[in-house]
Amino acid sequence: MKPLRQRSRLISRSLLSIALTGCLSMAAPAVLAQSTAATIRGQVTVDSAPAGDARVTAINTATGLTRSVAVGANGSYNLAGLPPGTYRLQVEANGQSSSQNVTVAVGQTATLNLGVGGVAETATAGEATNMDAVRVTAEALVETKTSEVATYVSQKQIESLPQATRNFLAFADTVPGMVFQQDGNGNAKLRSGGQSANNINVFIDGVGQKSYTMPGGVPGQDSSRGNPFPQSAIGEYKVITSNYKAEFDQISSAAVVAATRSGTNEFEGSFFWDRTAAEWRARTPAELDNGTKSDSKEEQYGVSFGGPILQDRLHFFVAYEAKEYNTPRTLELLDDSRYDESDVPAELVAGIGPANSPFKQDMYFGKLSWSVDDYNLVELSTQIRREEETIRNNGEYTIDRASFIDNDVSRYDLRWQYSGDRWLNDMHLTYEDSAWVQQPLVGGNGYILTVSDYNATNGFRENTRNIVSSGPGSGNQDKGQKGWSFQNDLTFSGWDAHTLKMGVKFKQVDLLSTERNFTNPQLYYDIAQSTDQPYRIEFGRAIPGTPGGVSKSDNKQFGIYVQDDWEVNEHLTLNFGLRYDYETTPAYEDYVTPAGLAANLRNYPNLQNSDIDVENYISNGSNRSAYKGAWQPRLGFSYDLNGDQRHVIFGGAGRSYDRNLFTNLQKEEQTVSYAAPYRVWFTDVDGQCRNGGGCVAWDDSYLTEAGRDQLVNSGQVSREYYLINNDLKVPYSDQFSLGIRNAWDFGETTWNSEVAVAHVRSRDGLSVRLGNRRPDGSFFEPGSNFGPPWNYDPPFGRLVLLDNGLETRTNSLLVKFDKPYTNASGWGVTTAYTYTDAERNSNEDGAGIFDWPYAGYYGYLPVSQIPRHRFVTTGIWDGPGGITYSGKLTLESQRERVGVNRSQGEAFFDSYRPDGTFGHLQLDLAAQKVWHASDDISLRVRADVLNVTNRYNWESYNDDWTSANFGQHNLAIRLPTRTFKLSFGIDW
Repeated sequence: MKPLRQRSRLISRSLLSIALTGCLSMAAPAVLAQSTAATIRGQVTVDSAPAGDARVTAINTATGLTRSVAVGANGSYNLAGLPPGTYRLQVEANGQSSSQNVTVAVGQTATLNLGVGGVAETATAGEATNMDAVRVTAEALVETKTSEVATYVSQKQIESLPQATRNFLAFADTVPGMVFQQDGNGNAKLRSGGQSANNINVFIDGVGQKSYTMPGGVPGQDSSRGNPFPQSAIGEYKVITSNYKAEFDQISSAAVVAATRSGTNEFEGSFFWDRTAAEWRARTPAELDNGTKSDSKEEQYGVSFGGPILQDRLHFFVAYEAKEYNTPRTLELLDDSRYDESDVPAELVAGIGPANSPFKQDMYFGKLSWSVDDYNLVELSTQIRREEETIRNNGEYTIDRASFIDNDVSRYDLRWQYSGDRWLNDMHLTYEDSAWVQQPLVGGNGYILTVSDYNATNGFRENTRNIVSSGPGSGNQDKGQKGWSFQNDLTFSGWDAHTLKMGVKFKQVDLLSTERNFTNPQLYYDIAQSTDQPYRIEFGRAIPGTPGGVSKSDNKQFGIYVQDDWEVNEHLTLNFGLRYDYETTPAYEDYVTPAGLAANLRNYPNLQNSDIDVENYISNGSNRSAYKGAWQPRLGFSYDLNGDQRHVIFGGAGRSYDRNLFTNLQKEEQTVSYAAPYRVWFTDVDGQCRNGGGCVAWDDSYLTEAGRDQLVNSGQVSREYYLINNDLKVPYSDQFSLGIRNAWDFGETTWNSEVAVAHVRSRDGLSVRLGNRRPDGSFFEPGSNFGPPWNYDPPFGRLVLLDNGLETRTNSLLVKFDKPYTNASGWGVTTAYTYTDAERNSNEDGAGIFDWPYAGYYGYLPVSQIPRHRFVTTGIWDGPGGITYSGKLTLESQRERVGVNRSQGEAFFDSYRPDGTFGHLQLDLAAQKVWHASDDISLRVRADVLNVTNRYNWESYNDDWTSANFGQHNLAIRLPTRTFKLSFGIDW
C-alpha cells in the first residue's frame, strides 16, 4: 500500500507539562488567537541515514515568500508559519539537493519525510490548486495524525458547489456534526451539536470574531441575512467540532479556522454577478393559497483584484461584495380553527398574505502582505461590513409589523510574523468596532389580536394564542462592541520530538447595550370579547435621573496557554494543552442594587417563604468578582497503526470555556433605568378579570402617553426587574471523542474515511426563570403562564432571575467518506452522516424557563433544532465540453417539536415528531462553463437550480396538543422553493 501524506491539523503545537504560575481571576474567557498558518515537519535523510547537517527551504510558488530552517542532529525539521498555498521544498545536505512541490492547507501540521541521494519521500503524489489560483503540479498533503475531529473545506468546493447565498460558512454544512441553519426569513446561523449558534467561534487569519454582546457566535449573525465576510476573499477553511487545542478560546462547540487570500506575483482579478427573481422561482405555499406571487429578487455582485507592488516582497489584495435581497414572506392568521375569520377586523385581514422583506449589504476587504526578508512577514488587513434590512417575519403579522436594522462591523489587523530556525513568533494588533441598531418600521401603538379558551371551573381564560399582530413592534435597541487587542503566539521546535507553542493576549473592549423595549405600547385584544377594547396593555418609559436603558461596560480580557505536540515515535503522537482565561465585566461586578428594590426584596414574604435566598441576588458593588477557575486542560492522542499514515486511531478529552453575553449581563442595570414592560390588565367586556382580581377599568385615554402616565402614578401597574446571581459562572463544555481515520486505494484513486464517536456535555449555561412565588413560597401551577397573579406583586411586578442552570448533553456518531477533487481526476465526492442524540434541561436555546421553577425541573428535552439523522453528500465533476457539474443532497429526519402539553388536564413539557420520513430534503445542482477569450481573460457562465424537487420543508407546526389540527404544518417553509439562479463572471 502506498504511504499517504499528512494533511494535518492546526499549526505546530507544544507541550504543557509545565505549570502556569500566578493567581488570575476571571469572569469570562478571553480571545487567544488561533493561527491559520501551516506547518510542514518530518525527517531528512541522506543515503538512508538521518541528515544532521542539512537545510530545508520552502518557497511559495505564487508570492515568493521564503522560509528556511536548519535540520536537527537527528534529521528532524519543522517549517512553521507557512501561509496556506503551494510551495517548492528544497533540501540541501552534504553537497546534494532535491526539490518537490507540495500544497498545504489552512492551519495544517503535515508530516513529510524528505531525502536526497536516491531516497524517496514518504508521500503519495497528487495534484492541488493553490488558493491564489496559481496551478502547480504539487502533492496535496493529507492530515491523518491528529487528535482533532476536523474537516477541511477547500477553495474548489467553495467555488463549485451550488449555494443559495455567498455565506462562506454555508459550506460547513457538509461537515459531520455541523448544521448551517437558514430559517424561513433567510437568517443564517451555524451550530454544532446540542448547543446554540452562540457557542461557536470563527477565526479569520488568526483573529477570533467572537460576538460579546449579541447572539449568533460572531458579530452580525443575529437575525441577519448577511454574510460575515466576502466569500471571494476566503481561500479555504477548517472546521473543528471536537478536541481543539489550547490556543482556541471563547468557544464550547465548534471552531471555524479560515485563511484569507493574498496577492501574488501576477496581477489577477475577478468579477461576478448572479441573480434570481420572482419569475425564476416556484410559488411558496402562501402564494399558492393567496393566488398571487410576491415580488422578490436576490442579486449578488462583486469584484476582487490582487497583485505585486514589489515582486516576491510586497503584494496587495482587495475584494468587494454586495447583496440586494427582496425575500418573500408568509403572513397569515394562526389558530384559524378556533374562531370565525369573519370576526377579524377587515384592516387586519388586508395586511396579511404574500409580502417581501428587503435587504442590502456591502462588504469590503483589503490586505497588504510584505515579506520584508526571509525571516519577517508583515500583513495589514481591513474588513468592513455595512447592511440595512427590513425584517418582516413569517407568521401572524401584518405587513406594517416590521423592524428596520442597521448592522455594521469593522475590523483592522496588523500582523508581524518572525521565523527563525527553531522558533516562530506571530504577533497581532487588532481593532474592532461593531454595532447593531434596531427600530420599528412605523410608530404608534401595536395591536395584537388573540384567541383564548374560557375555563368555567376557575373563571380564567387560558390557552391564549396570537391570531395576528399589527403596527409597530415593541421597542428600540442599539448594541455593539469596540476595542483593541494585542496577542502573541510563540512556537518553539528546538526540543527533540516536541513542538511547544505558547501564547498570551490582552484585549480592551467596550460593550454597549441600549434596550428601550415597549417604547411603542402593545395592546392585546381577545376576538371572543372585543376587537375594540383591549384586555391588556404593555408599555415602557425611562426612569428620570438614570441612563434610561443604556448600559456600558469597559471590559478587559487576558488569556494564556501552552500546548505541546509530542511525536513519541512513528506511531504515537501525544497532545497536551492547558489554557487559562480571565475577564472583568464592570457592569456586572460593580452593579449596586437600588436600596428601595433591595428593601422590597428582603421584605417580600413570598420570597422569604420560598427556597430562594434573596441575598444571592442583591449586590452591594463589592460582593461580586471576576470568575476564578477557568483552567482548561486539553489532551489528545493519535496512533498510526502501521506508521504509514493510512490507519490512525485518535481521540481526546478537554474542557473549553465560552462566555456570558453582555445582552444578558446588563439586564438588571437596564431594567432599573428603563421600566418595561409596565403591564396593566383591564376588565373584559363581560365583566371578568383574567388577572385574578388585578384589573382596572378601560379608558380611551390609556391610548395616549398622558393617560399611561396616570396609570403609572396611580400605582396600579406592574413592571419587570431582572436580578442576576452574585456568583455567576461562565458556561463551559467537556468534550470526549474516539475515532479512526483511514486511507483506501481503489485503482488510481485514494478515498479517505473517518468514523468517530463524540460526547459533549455543556454546563453553567445562563437560565432565565421567574422569581415570583405564591404567598406560601410555592411556585405557580406548572404551565399556567406564571400565575395568576404572576404579573403584579406589590411593591414591584415581575421578578426575573438569571442563574447558571442550563445544561446540554450530546452524543454523536460522525462518519465521512471522501474522494478529494484533483485536477488529474477531474472529480471529487464528499459524504457526511451524523447521528445525534442531543438533550437539554430547557425547552429552548434562550433558556427562558418561566413555566417551571428552575432549569431541569422537568428533566431533559430533545434539542428541537437538531435532527437525529443527517446525511449530506456533494459531488464535483469536470464533464465534457469544459462544463463543471456539481450537486449537493441534504436529508434530515424529522426534528422533535417541543412544547407544553395540556391535553390531559395538566400542563407538562412534551415532544413529538411530525408525520413524515424526512424533515428536510433538498437537492441542489449547478453547472459552470468557462471560455478562455485569451491567455489572460476568461468568461464564465453558471446556472444553479436550488431545491430541484421543489419540496416544501415546513418551518412551523401547530404544537397545541388540544387542537384538532395538532401536528399539522402551517404555511411557512424554509426557503428556497425551486429556484433558478444565473451567474456571470470575468477572470483576468
